[in-house]
Amino acid sequence: MGNGTSEVAPVSADEAGWEVDPDDESGAAVVATVGRQLRMRREAAGLRVGEFAAAIGYGEDLIYKVEAGKRIPRPEYLDKADEALRAGGLISAMKHDVAEVRYPKKVRDLARMEAQAVELLAYGDHNLHGLLQTPEYARALFEMRLPAYEPDEIERAVAARVARQSVFERSPAPALSFVQEEVTLRRPLGGKMVLRRQLERLLELGKLRNVSIQVMPTAREDHAGMQGESQVLKFGDGTAVGRSEGAFNGRAVSEPKLLRVLELRYGMIRAQALAPRESLVFIEQLLGET
Repeated sequence: MGNGTSEVAPVSADEAGWEVDPDDESGAAVVATVGRQLRMRREAAGLRVGEFAAAIGYGEDLIYKVEAGKRIPRPEYLDKADEALRAGGLISAMKHDVAEVRYPKKVRDLARMEAQAVELLAYGDHNLHGLLQTPEYARALFEMRLPAYEPDEIERAVAARVARQSVFERSPAPALSFVQEEVTLRRPLGGKMVLRRQLERLLELGKLRNVSIQVMPTAREDHAGMQGESQVLKFGDGTAVGRSEGAFNGRAVSEPKLLRVLELRYGMIRAQALAPRESLVFIEQLLGET
């Protein structure tokens, strides 16, 4: 730097991509295919790994991992590779192929179901529902997990959670109903500023015509949700899937008879909670106190 020239230090592997989930066969296949394509284009351009690494500003170790299908490249990695290899946008177009596989398979499956649902019923008792969380709140949650997540895992988890929230932009809009325990609105996960922004986000979402957010007061003497959090997703073809922590051994169910049990409990939970308008007033009061 003393000679007045500026050099771009190679970006570390942790900053440039995500680990491949070994249990995600379909995702691993996509990443492997992208890696092979990148290697073939690099070799066709007559570039050695070291030369290519210097050209795009990443370390050789990362190049080897991406080309071997062991690391999921970030969008900016693909853009730089496209420019260095003069691919005319063909490499950048791969961003679509890797956009989903960066998230864990179980999260992709959940996001896919949420994206197809026409109605969602969700009760949360220890933290806010994933669709309601701000990125900062979600990050605070994942940073508290034990055993501790690696920084790479936290980043992937937060990104996946935020991506699921595209459900709020769908048209036609699905009917989304949430009941949250009062304690989930008071616990300052990540600090008071994180909580303030989270409460503001709830007020924003609660004003959407297709969204209902209700608060279950801690002082309620009757409570139908003592078996833990639950969720039911209903689809346009009349089918549905649901899950409750304290019912059916916590497994997901789709049988009409079992779904009726979950819907009955949720209906009672909603009846015992504050009405949507009362809940927004309650959240506004909490925001003023925070």
